[in-house]
Amino acid sequence: MSRQASRGTESKKMSSELFTLTYGALVTQLCKDYENDEDVNKQLDKMGYNIGVRLIEDFLARSNVGRCHDFRETADVIAKVAFKMYLGITPSITNWSPAGDEFSLILENNPLVDFVELPDNHSSLIYSNLLCGVLRGALEMKRSPDLGPGDMEVLGVSIRKEEAEGMCGSGEERRG
Repeated sequence: MSRQASRGTESKKMSSELFTLTYGALVTQLCKDYENDEDVNKQLDKMGYNIGVRLIEDFLARSNVGRCHDFRETADVIAKVAFKMYLGITPSITNWSPAGDEFSLILENNPLVDFVELPDNHSSLIYSNLLCGVLRGALEMKRSPDLGPGDMEVLGVSIRKEEAEGMCGSGEERRG
């Protein structure tokens, strides 16, 4: 039994490392294809957005998350369920705005940045910008917000109050 558990852990670690290295190769190729970091950041956000638009359906089907009643509950679902499900991490939720319509996700162990050293000539590259796009795409499909790119370790999420209602859904709810 312990041999199978050991193999499962090794397989998961290998899968995580493969994902990290593949993402690194993608960012490297984008840096070669585009003239400046701003264009690379835009492409990473756009790619993430397209992933998020599709990933939300998988998330709702697999997680059986019920309807969120407020933005704080949505933040908890993003951090404790979605990030755990897809990246194996649980970011901290901090920096709530007084109005309760913005927060930050702190990724203490961001798997995308393992093995990464950015060269000096790419100091304005937002390496994990794909994650901002994924969140923006997924939340938009559930009637959500304005998600701006954060730095490599912090993702900022903001939302208008009127859009906060019903962001999460049951696995049966589908956008028409």
